Amino acid sequence: MMQKTWLITGVSSGFGLELTKQLLAKGDRVIGTVRNDEHVLALMQQYPETFFRYFLDMTDTAAIKALVENVFASLGTIDVVISNAGYGLFGAAEEVSDQEVIQIIETNLVGSIQLIRAVIPYFRKQKHGRFIQISSYGGQVAFPGNSMYHATKWGIEGFCESAAQELAPFNIGMTIIEPGGARTEFRYGSAKVAKLMPEYNGNPAHAFLPMLDEANGAAPGDPKKMAAQIIESAEIEPAPLRLVLGSQALESTISVLQTRIADFDKQRESAASTDFVE
Repeated sequence: MMQKTWLITGVSSGFGLELTKQLLAKGDRVIGTVRNDEHVLALMQQYPETFFRYFLDMTDTAAIKALVENVFASLGTIDVVISNAGYGLFGAAEEVSDQEVIQIIETNLVGSIQLIRAVIPYFRKQKHGRFIQISSYGGQVAFPGNSMYHATKWGIEGFCESAAQELAPFNIGMTIIEPGGARTEFRYGSAKVAKLMPEYNGNPAHAFLPMLDEANGAAPGDPKKMAAQIIESAEIEPAPLRLVLGSQALESTISVLQTRIADFDKQRESAASTDFVE
């Protein structure tokens, strides 16, 4: 199998770090972005010829465009882009601050969109490429106390589903990854919590609190196995539009979608009643 070149955002922890380790171990090249390189120093030393670390703030669109231009100019090609950088924000809609709203949208949603947009012209010119967007089963299923995170994931899924149809004629694939809970720093370390209000104590909005404490039981997902499936998905032709990782995530998604369809089915008569009758 030929060596591939991967661009992955957010490789200092979680899925990004695990993906990078597995790809480098099998001989591929990885361009990995970080905000702090503390956790990738060992990889830089171990793989000086195939691991290229860049600092990147996903809220800086000009920096995203400059990075993409630099990578294509220096390496000639990228085969797969994994848009992974992002974080969780917990708290009721009323509890999150204006700045927290802006920051998570700019990081998780706008940053991912701008990364994909920056790469598209290069993928078109080389007549191939694969985008892999790390979303969540929270891009299909919504829970209380997580409204802003869901807003970014539902948003990026809509963007990707539309863009996938635009890019398919250029031999460019798009896959949305929807993992369930995994034993990564995302849940136990990097997740942000809004300034909680006592008015929401006992409210479903604060049901997330036990989940953030590993003492209450670890998440079911194995990051190594999940990363391996994400990597394997890049070889599937045509690109699968969505890939759900984790049995609990899949069951929850199916249940929610079945309920949604049943609700829509009940509206056939009322929906039709609003059509013009010629």
